[in-house]
Amino acid sequence: MRVLVADDEQDMARALEAMLKSDGHEVDTVYDGQAALDFGETGTYDCIVLDIMMPYRDGLDVVRTLRSKSVRTPILILTAKSTQEDVVGGLNSVADDYLTKPFSMVELLARVRALCRRSDTYVPGVLAAGDLKLDRAAFTVSCGASSTHLANKEFQMLELLMRRPGTYVSADRLREHVWGYDGSIENNVIWTYVSYLRRKLEGIGSSCKIIASRGRGYALELNEEGAE
Repeated sequence: MRVLVADDEQDMARALEAMLKSDGHEVDTVYDGQAALDFGETGTYDCIVLDIMMPYRDGLDVVRTLRSKSVRTPILILTAKSTQEDVVGGLNSVADDYLTKPFSMVELLARVRALCRRSDTYVPGVLAAGDLKLDRAAFTVSCGASSTHLANKEFQMLELLMRRPGTYVSADRLREHVWGYDGSIENNVIWTYVSYLRRKLEGIGSSCKIIASRGRGYALELNEEGAE
């Protein structure tokens, strides 16, 4: 399961990331509300763990904006606030659960597992774009009767492009989404993975193509004549 953690207290965020990874989750971590919105609106997560008090955008604003964009990913709100009014306010923003700091990591893991089990209600197991179908459980992409297995980073990259077909995704956005905040990943590494994906799409006979534009990034171009 994939989890997005958003908390401006970096020590807390790293502790949450380590705990969730030890529980078998893939984790992306961001430290402000705008980044939480940018990552969350891709719709590629099974659960979002979101602090309320963050710079640029507070957590409740992030929740409201995601829901207004029809992102139905289950969201667990974290906050130091504990009054009943705050709890009601958070849940009225269409968050799914609420945990007050300080909290037990065991309890947080239990709640994340419960929300991840519900994620299939919000995120389809198979993502379709053009003549492509991406199986999120099997890590395969198929075109008609042909399919191929994707490595983890290939899967994450294609999933992001398929969520926004025809829309350019910058190299920086791909880097953050696939490799997190590892600034050592150079553009030629991204290009290498794009090349892998292009070969795999050609291998299964897809009419969809990954196109590049200098300064804009990469996009999945759909051939409507080849779509089902």
